Amino acid sequence: MAKIAYLECVRCGAHVSAESPQTVCPVCVEKGDLPAGSLFVQYDLGPTPREAINPQAVGMWRYASVALPDAEPVTLGEGWTPMLASRRYPNVLVKDEGVNPTGTFKARGMAMAVTMAKHYGLKKLAAPSAGNAGSALAAYAARAGMEAHIFMPKDVPFANYVETVAYGAHVTLVDGLISDCGRMVAERKDAEGWFEVSTMKEPFRVEGKKTMGYELVEQLGWEYPDAVFYPTGGGVGLIGIWKAFEEMEQLGWVKAGSKRPKMIAVQAAGCAPMVKAFEEGANVSQMWQGAETLAAGLRVPKPYGDAVMLKILRESGGTAVAVTDPEIFAGLGEWAREEGMMLCPEGASMMPAYERLVRERFLAQTDRVVLLNTGTGLKYTDVIAEAMGLKR
Repeated sequence: MAKIAYLECVRCGAHVSAESPQTVCPVCVEKGDLPAGSLFVQYDLGPTPREAINPQAVGMWRYASVALPDAEPVTLGEGWTPMLASRRYPNVLVKDEGVNPTGTFKARGMAMAVTMAKHYGLKKLAAPSAGNAGSALAAYAARAGMEAHIFMPKDVPFANYVETVAYGAHVTLVDGLISDCGRMVAERKDAEGWFEVSTMKEPFRVEGKKTMGYELVEQLGWEYPDAVFYPTGGGVGLIGIWKAFEEMEQLGWVKAGSKRPKMIAVQAAGCAPMVKAFEEGANVSQMWQGAETLAAGLRVPKPYGDAVMLKILRESGGTAVAVTDPEIFAGLGEWAREEGMMLCPEGASMMPAYERLVRERFLAQTDRVVLLNTGTGLKYTDVIAEAMGLKR
C-alpha cells in the first residue's frame, strides 16, 4: 500500500505528519484561524503503470498499492460498484453505490477511517450523522472490535437507527439537525475519550470516497465523462472524486486530452446552502435556517467542506442545483418503474437536476454524464412509503 508523504491543510497549506492521528489542521488551531482547515492525505505520486492496480483485491482496495494509506484494511467488501446505463437517456450512466455494505457510499469512507483508527490504536470513535454514515461507522467499528458513539437526528430513516443499534453502537437520538449532533460530539469527545470521525474533520474518509473517482474513470475506459452529478450534503464524495482526478493525472492513468468533467452539486430546495453560496459568488456558505427535506442525507445546513466544494465547482466549470422534495420523489418513482432501480432520495434528486440543465442548455443531450446514486432506496422504506401513501 502507498506510504503517506504528509497531510496538507486545504486552508493554510501547512504540512502535518501522519505518524499520529490527526483531526483538523493543528497549525490553524494554534493560530486561532477557525474553522481550522481540513487535512488531505498526500503521497509521492509520479507516472505509474496501470498494471499497479490489483484486480484480485476486493472492491476499492484494488488501488491500495498506489493511492491508499499503508495499513491493514478493515473491510466488508466495499467498492467496485456497477456503472449502469440508463434505458431512457442514452448518454446517462448511474454509478450505483447502493450495493455497498450497509447499502450506501458511506461504507467507503468509514472503511478507510476505521482502518486508520485501528492502525493508530484508537479504541473509541464518535460522529454525528444524518443516518447512513452512522450505520457505516457502526458496522466497521463492530468489524474492527471498536466502540462507536453515534449522534443522529431523531427523525432519521428508521433503518439507520435499527442498524446502528444492531451493530452494537452507542446511539443518541437528538431533537435537532446534524449540526446539533455535531455540537454534542464536540462538547463531549475530550471527556469521553472519543476520536471524532466527522465529515472533513479527519483525513481518511475522503481517501475512501475518492475511490469512486478512480472507479468511474476506469469503468469509462480511462476517460473522463463530460459531467458528474453528486447529491451534496456534507460533500465528502464530491471532494474525494476531484482529488482522485488530480491523483490519476499525476499517475498518468487518464487518457491524454481527456478534460475533467463539470462537477454538479445537487441539493434539496429545503436545505441548499451550497446553491445559495454558489449563486451569490461567495467563498463559503452560511448556515441554512429551517433546514427541511425528506432526503435525510441532504439535510446539512452548513457543510464543513463548503469552501473546498465551491472551489471545485468553479474550477470545473460546474454548477449547483436545488430541487424540491416533490421533484425528488417523482424522480425516484420514475427510476423504479422505468429503469428497475430503487434509488435513494438523495440519488433521485439528480434526475430533475439533469433534465433542468439540459433544458437550460448548460448540458447537451449528447454529453456523457455520470450520476452518483449514493445508496439504495431500501434504506428509506418508511420515508418512501409515506411519500407514496402506502401503509402495511
